[in-house]
Amino acid sequence: MGRYLQGMKLRTCGRLDFKPSALGFGAMRLPTIGDDPANIDTPKAEAMIRYALDHGVNYIDTAYAYHGGASETFLGKLLQGADRHRAKIATKLPAWKVETADDFDRVFDEQLTRLDRDAVDFYLLHALNEKSWTKLRDLGVLPWAERQMAHGRIAHLGFSFHDKLHVFKDIVNAYEGWSLCQIQYNYVDVEHQAGRAGLHYAAQRGLGVVIMEPLRGGQLAKEPPPQVATLWNEADRPWSHVAWSLHWLWDQAEVSLVLSGMSNLAQVKENVVEAGRSGPGILTDEERALLARIREAFRAQRPVPCTGCGYCLPCPSGVAIPRVFEQYNNAVVFDDLRRGKLGYRMMDASKRADRCTACQACEAQCPQGITVSSWMPKIHDHLATE
Repeated sequence: MGRYLQGMKLRTCGRLDFKPSALGFGAMRLPTIGDDPANIDTPKAEAMIRYALDHGVNYIDTAYAYHGGASETFLGKLLQGADRHRAKIATKLPAWKVETADDFDRVFDEQLTRLDRDAVDFYLLHALNEKSWTKLRDLGVLPWAERQMAHGRIAHLGFSFHDKLHVFKDIVNAYEGWSLCQIQYNYVDVEHQAGRAGLHYAAQRGLGVVIMEPLRGGQLAKEPPPQVATLWNEADRPWSHVAWSLHWLWDQAEVSLVLSGMSNLAQVKENVVEAGRSGPGILTDEERALLARIREAFRAQRPVPCTGCGYCLPCPSGVAIPRVFEQYNNAVVFDDLRRGKLGYRMMDASKRADRCTACQACEAQCPQGITVSSWMPKIHDHLATE
């Protein structure tokens, strides 16, 4: 381990003694050969992982479903011999694969086989929302996990999260043994899902907080709309959009580490450099204020002025109106129709825009005066078509 860059910064991870590197490696966007996500380009991916390890990255995140199941297997083959203990490995229990309590052992045993390990450092309940958490909880996932920890097969238990803040707090409060949580968080989405409030809530209770999607799936690395680009010209430091996004997170002491789903060696090298000069307090008050103005400038580009207040709910037809608007607004603002369509298709079909009957009950309640009934068919045509 002596070859890595001494400049890599280490951070705290809640109540744990473990000091994670500022940058964590998300093994979900590794380079592939062709369009098959399971066909990982092994030489390129190995070079990326080894460079990260050599430069102080000590946390690698994977999951049962990443790369069609090939991510865990790839890491299991790569991290052998002297490399076996150079980084902590985190993988996740896929809630959608669990129907009975017997599935806990079946899935976990398969993951250990893929990883070629007898135990994992961090085991997270994957992508929890109110529905999946309730299912896993009622099937006894916590007593099961405690048995695995007692037998030395899981070192630390955590969860990753995709739902509203109150659900996040309920999950945090449900179990005193959580070691960490993983949340989506970036300088644009400070109130989305767990958000800043969830970050602070978990940190205050001694949990490590791992950040995913720091670039919104790459959206914040792209050239921004002209109105946003003008604001960026006010920045004094010649940082890239990627660097600003990462340092905004590392500037916050409550953040334990930032995961980056890197897909080529150049990205690894850039992120390692930024992690090496990161730290809480690196931004000035003026820079934080500038990023807040940029956030508002992004929001001003939304074609539908929905604030997500929820006054339009419940919809008599079951449409998740704010969620539909969010998918459409993001697709337009970030010029990312592919991601918008993916998010829309992942919604429950009973909550999509085509269920709208134009009853207009919601429109009388909307503080923004949005003509919801006219937007819904347009949005469905835009996001549901191939």
